[in-house]
Amino acid sequence: MSQSNSTGEVAMDGSTLSLTLPSESRMLSVARSFVEAVCQAHRLDRSATHALVIVTGEAITNIVRHAHQNRPGSQMELHLQILPEVVVMTFRDQGDPFDLSAVPDLPPGELRIGGRGVFLMRTLMDELTCQPLGEGQSGNVLRMVKRRDTAEQRNVG
Repeated sequence: MSQSNSTGEVAMDGSTLSLTLPSESRMLSVARSFVEAVCQAHRLDRSATHALVIVTGEAITNIVRHAHQNRPGSQMELHLQILPEVVVMTFRDQGDPFDLSAVPDLPPGELRIGGRGVFLMRTLMDELTCQPLGEGQSGNVLRMVKRRDTAEQRNVG
């Protein structure tokens, strides 16, 4: 399995595809297309692919709007690892430390407009964590894990 080290980098024991983008809202479609293409290349089922594309959009939007709002020229990284049992996605930003546990776990009807991103990530993914980068570094690593269904695991080649 993957493990984060003290610098927020993810140790991988499978192939990982990565994308580094400028922190601009127009990059949202680039990130979504990247995730969808990788999922299709690895023959993930439609449901898992759809969930991964949705949470990618939510994560990128939150990074651009919140983490990098006062940081022009910032970049974000997306790492996608597809393993036989799980898909691991990590997003690395250059923003202030973010406490994911401070975001209330409310149903969508009780959330304000624009406050559904973390709710969707929690709902669609099996694991969700956000850790600040190591001492003296600005940024966070958002890590999401989606378990693959048993039939899909048998078809991985």
